[in-house]
Amino acid sequence: MTARVVTEAEPTFDTEVPVAIIGAGAAGLVAALACRGAGVEPLVIERDAVPHGSTSLSAGLIPAAGTRFQAAYGIADSVATFAADIQKKAHGQADRDLVALVAREAAPAIDWLADAHGLPFSLVHDFDYPGHTNRRMHGLPSRSGAELVDRLRQAAEQAEIPLLTEARVTTLVRDASGALRGLVAERPDGSAERIGTRAIVLACCGYAGNKALVRKYIPDLADALYFGHPGNEGEAVLWAEQIGAELRDMTGHQGHGSVAHPQGILVSWAVIMEGGFQVNLQGRRFWNESSGYSEAGIAVLAQPDGVAWDVFDARIAGIARQFEDFRQAEAQGAILVADTPEELAAKAKLPPEAFAVTFAEVEAMKRAGASDGFGRNWSRGAPLAGPLCAVRVTGALFHSQGGLAVDEAARVRLADGSIVSNLFAAGGAACGVSGPEASGYLSGNGLLSAVALGRVAGMGAAEVAQEVDKADG
Repeated sequence: MTARVVTEAEPTFDTEVPVAIIGAGAAGLVAALACRGAGVEPLVIERDAVPHGSTSLSAGLIPAAGTRFQAAYGIADSVATFAADIQKKAHGQADRDLVALVAREAAPAIDWLADAHGLPFSLVHDFDYPGHTNRRMHGLPSRSGAELVDRLRQAAEQAEIPLLTEARVTTLVRDASGALRGLVAERPDGSAERIGTRAIVLACCGYAGNKALVRKYIPDLADALYFGHPGNEGEAVLWAEQIGAELRDMTGHQGHGSVAHPQGILVSWAVIMEGGFQVNLQGRRFWNESSGYSEAGIAVLAQPDGVAWDVFDARIAGIARQFEDFRQAEAQGAILVADTPEELAAKAKLPPEAFAVTFAEVEAMKRAGASDGFGRNWSRGAPLAGPLCAVRVTGALFHSQGGLAVDEAARVRLADGSIVSNLFAAGGAACGVSGPEASGYLSGNGLLSAVALGRVAGMGAAEVAQEVDKADG
């Protein structure tokens, strides 16, 4: 992989576009729609034949506060509460201005995508996600990121936004003054196209697919299962280093401790939050599962063989079944079902006596509404009742949360505090709002940055292009 920044005295290009957007995941496609809506036609450049990105591997859920979808369920939420939840989960270490920005912009982005582009959002109203004061996750009917990116692509096609696929941007081009002027995109046959542009939006994911960068910034997960998109090779980070951009919270990341193993299918954390729990191969619980699924990645990987079992029941399975991933896990036989704890232990090959003790302890704490030694409070979550369920899971790295620092317009900030006026970043390329630790990841933070920042970046890039037109005119 090459990711270069070159300086040329008088750069020339094969073609010119007002705005170039690198990456066609949620961040890039939302940026493109926002740019087009502002009256500027962007070019979206995507390395894959069909846009997928990290978005397609997610549950496609976007947190937002104060939407009409919440109001329909009588949920009174606010931007201030949302921002406080983000910052609390990040232990107060997230960029406060960025937190305020994405918390404020999320609901307008959801409403705009629904109203202007017909995305049929609905609220996940039947269970809570860790760290969220209110139920504010918004998703599409299948509750899958694949549907989200497909519908965004369809909206871009309807808006007649050009999409250049199977084109990998390798180089950013500056002129003698240091101003960003364009880029070079390479095709599978080795040919290259030089594209001049007035503004660039970096929407090309993070660095979690780059083993060298993961080993540098997240050494604990250097050998973990990588569950993200292969395109997350860190081009934005490598370009940032060359132009002197500020990189922030580079150790921050989203892990996950509930990936069905060996099937490699995401199992919704709803199976835990609705009253389920995790045990290791010894049949014992090992941590506070209600902390969050991101930190669960390291917690599970620290167990024998790096695996654990999610334990829940048929009622919880019914809630999780709204997610396409869970239905796939069931179809592939990853979910074990039994009538009693003893039968479940036998099917999972867990020590029956130890598992029976663990199961009884959890149910006793639920009846008492007590907190356990790990700090999990059991006052919420109904008792488990047969049929009981279990799925063997492992921990994984999903995507990085650190990245390029941006201002309130999503423009890239340099280490000296200045701004690159025509370079924007969103989604995994930009620093997120999770702070420097995995435990700072609040459910939905990834798509929150993609959608909220993507829209801001697209509008900002359009404004830059229009200002250049005025100056030239």
